[in-house]
Amino acid sequence: MRAVVQRVQKTTLKVDGELISEIPFGLTVFLGIKSGDTEKEAEYLMKKVANLRIFEDENGKMNLSVKDVGGEVLLVSQFTLYGDASHGNRPSFTMAERPEKAEPLYEYAVAALKAYDIPVKKGVFGADMKIEQYNDGPVTILLEI
Repeated sequence: MRAVVQRVQKTTLKVDGELISEIPFGLTVFLGIKSGDTEKEAEYLMKKVANLRIFEDENGKMNLSVKDVGGEVLLVSQFTLYGDASHGNRPSFTMAERPEKAEPLYEYAVAALKAYDIPVKKGVFGADMKIEQYNDGPVTILLEI
């Protein structure tokens, strides 16, 4: 399982021009689910996201979590995080979990993150989403288990 975590000031997510989710500030997290991933990996990764100290404290040090600053999380499923372009120029996605297994695990990850009392918004699994975000920093962290 992989997560690309980006500190943002604002993110909006639309599908077919309709606003689906929006957060005023916090984290946009793109979640890739690998074949064979389980709830154990989801719990571990969501705990990391919830407690990742990448927001500045009163001294300008990255020492606060998204919960500490009252931020929100937009969690977006993104199978392309498991795109392998090591052979040729067209990525292969054979490492990504099949949708019928990935979607319930994505929903489990959403619930696991909400358990930390952090407001969580979602993307639409499998949809063609248009995401606008105003990166803060920029701060981007790659988490993987």
